[in-house]
Amino acid sequence: MRTGRRRRVGRGGRVVGLVAAALAGITAAAGAPPAVAAGEAPGAPGISAAWTTGAKNGVGTSTTTDSKVWHTLGQGVLNEVYYPQLDVPNVQDMQYVVSDGENFTELERDATEQRIELPDSRSLRYRQINTDADGRYRITKTYVTDPQRSVLMVRTRFEVLRGGPLQLYALYNPSLNGSGMGDTGATSQGSLVASDGEVSSALASSVGFDAATSGYSGTSSDGYQDLSADHRLDREYTEAADPGNLVQTARIPVEKDTTFTLALGFGPDRSAAKAATTAALDRTYEAARAEYDSGWHDYLSSLRETPESVTSRGLTTQYNVAAMTLKSQEDKTRRGAFVASTSIPWGGAKNANECCTPGYHLVWSRDLYHTATAALALGDRAAADRALDYLLNVQWNEDGSFPQNTWLDGEPHWQSLQLDEVAYPIVLAHELGRTGDAEWAKLKKSADFIVENGPSTPQERWEEEGGYSPSTIAAEIAGLVTAADMARQHGDEQSAQRYLDTADEWQRKVDDWTFTTSGPHGDGAYYQRIDDDGNPNNGNELCLNNGGGCHDERAIVDAGFLDLVRLGVKPADAPAVRDSLAETDAQLRVRTPNGPGWYRYNHDGYGEKAGGDPYAGEGVGRLWPLLTGERGEYELAAGGSAGKHLETMARMANEGHLIPEQVWDRESGNGFVFGEGTGSATPLAWSMSQFIQLARNMDAGENVETPDVVAERYAR
Repeated sequence: MRTGRRRRVGRGGRVVGLVAAALAGITAAAGAPPAVAAGEAPGAPGISAAWTTGAKNGVGTSTTTDSKVWHTLGQGVLNEVYYPQLDVPNVQDMQYVVSDGENFTELERDATEQRIELPDSRSLRYRQINTDADGRYRITKTYVTDPQRSVLMVRTRFEVLRGGPLQLYALYNPSLNGSGMGDTGATSQGSLVASDGEVSSALASSVGFDAATSGYSGTSSDGYQDLSADHRLDREYTEAADPGNLVQTARIPVEKDTTFTLALGFGPDRSAAKAATTAALDRTYEAARAEYDSGWHDYLSSLRETPESVTSRGLTTQYNVAAMTLKSQEDKTRRGAFVASTSIPWGGAKNANECCTPGYHLVWSRDLYHTATAALALGDRAAADRALDYLLNVQWNEDGSFPQNTWLDGEPHWQSLQLDEVAYPIVLAHELGRTGDAEWAKLKKSADFIVENGPSTPQERWEEEGGYSPSTIAAEIAGLVTAADMARQHGDEQSAQRYLDTADEWQRKVDDWTFTTSGPHGDGAYYQRIDDDGNPNNGNELCLNNGGGCHDERAIVDAGFLDLVRLGVKPADAPAVRDSLAETDAQLRVRTPNGPGWYRYNHDGYGEKAGGDPYAGEGVGRLWPLLTGERGEYELAAGGSAGKHLETMARMANEGHLIPEQVWDRESGNGFVFGEGTGSATPLAWSMSQFIQLARNMDAGENVETPDVVAERYAR
């Protein structure tokens, strides 16, 4: 499970110029009733703020570092927008409102049938097509970020399909600087500006606005509430001066078929945000799109040839999107900081009043290891090097440990310790051949830390339980054996022998600590998920997090023991490994319409509630696509085929080719589709990494991330 407060981001900036005259002034719409003149909006602070669903079906950013803005898409609209770095969300959502001025007013999110497409399979440019359920209009939106500045550009085509005339409004719900209750806003020379501390935004249109207002969500000054009352924007408030849950609304002049660009820019102050937005509109959407696409084309062309296992199965677009998505999860200021996901799982149930809800826009060293190994598989060595630099220069602690996770500046968020996260940076450095003096001075301390604190871990890879974990012990052993090889390169035979002696002992004893012979499943002989004291037959009670209940620890299984094979600690045909597969499958495997999926462990509570409501501290854990990929890697190691596992992962991806953290696990949907994503986190970088890694391994005929020095010592 991953679930804070944090200081707000502080960044300097420079005012970039004056707003163009083309945006100056707001004129009355022809034939529209005059708005009531109004100054400061009443109703502060408004209703409580929230984030949006973690289920994104599109993400985007430019490949440049000049544009420090990232966007996410879901439910047919724009969701969180991150600026100036990837751990600072600034938008709850932005969408259009359609009204006939007399009888109806509709949010496009709620009133339309939605689909998303990738117009160019080699660019992370998404298009949302939303068609009114009653057939009256269609809204088509294509998203790019200006590669030269921090501006999101939304190319919009509004079509009246029958009836009319219709009115179109942009409804912008900012949550600047990581919170939804501290924003102020105003109308300024044809644009809507907002700010909270050192983050500001500006919203403008290439065809201008007919009317604009800033108010407080859920109150009389909320433009959408005004529209809902009588289908007209009767009041225009020029300023919302008190901090609160700001909402901004603007009427866009449209006819029966109108195409225009909506631009949302960011800066350290309102003037800078306005100047960036104006410059982007002056440059035009077409110019920004061409440069945006070119950047992604060049990136994909710089990678290795697409694996035959991918092209032969018609999965090239899925592979390209996985590669581009991983790149998009890297911060542009803190280079090498790849977040776990640009999402806030079940964000609609997360209070956004205060800064700062962490979501998954944090850095875990384990997830970063998987992203880096996928980057290596892609042929992006530079990204893997940046990831290691970040681990060693930002996250590494003086005692050799690594935090459970951190904000991008290295400030820890959750405070626990997971020993696999101490081991994986050692394995990554060895894989990269980064074994010089600078790296070894730090990684030696990390290896010493493992020896002195392992093999039992305060938390295993699911971040919930402490004890003897097969997956953690596998990582620890791999870390120590690769550290021993580094020590010998530096002439430190004493340390090398210490690491190898420890690794050998733990490799011999891992079954004694974690393999029960008296369990309640199958023949009673299999790996447990975790054991509290290294005696897997005493049946001690294990109380699971997230409302999972208390159980005999022998009854709880997961597939983490497969890491013993992936990391070269045991051969694929090791008796204990083979003997555990049947019980694991019986307890955890579900055959979905998209292929086989596995739970993390039985009685998992990290997922939607039984009725489908968002997770809020307890629920029912669902299936994790990355576990399908891990099983595929085991099948490869055992000499079998992993084709169905790769295909299953691809089928579990959504329309935008993003692979989720979790997919729904049963026929009764409760609003979800069996075998497709839930409201947890999509995309999950670990899932996308696993897809890439499995595809590359299938072509190689082996798991290329398995450390040779470990496999030669134990598995071969």
